[in-house]
Amino acid sequence: MEKVHKPKKVFVQGPISPDFVSKSIASHQSKTEIGAHAIFLGQIRADQKPDGTVTGIEYSAYEEMAESAFHDIREAAFLKFELSCMHIYHSLGVVPTGEISLFVFVSSPHRRAAFEASEYIVEEIKANVPIFGKELIGESGNYVWKENK
Repeated sequence: MEKVHKPKKVFVQGPISPDFVSKSIASHQSKTEIGAHAIFLGQIRADQKPDGTVTGIEYSAYEEMAESAFHDIREAAFLKFELSCMHIYHSLGVVPTGEISLFVFVSSPHRRAAFEASEYIVEEIKANVPIFGKELIGESGNYVWKENK
């Protein structure tokens, strides 16, 4: 029988700190069945736009629907890959350039499953989770709605 995992809270307010990432990694040292971790960190770029440079992204979401989509992605990844555990965190609110807005952390007995699952999860998030980003432009207060690529 397939194991169904309890839904986990994904959203955090503001940027995901390096300290949070390092503590997440450290908390897995006692799990000795794990042989590999794959970590994806989505960082905000200072892209050039016609009106200026991107200074950050303001994220919003239809949270209930998004949390459900995240749960479905988690369940599909656990079925598709041999994973020990998985954590996904995504920012809401303003995340300045250079800061982290998406943290995907998968663990597996073997590296191939961790690599493949990480890529699968990120692509599924981009394609299927209703998260919206406004790229903030310079000091002007202008913004451009971000496309998921």
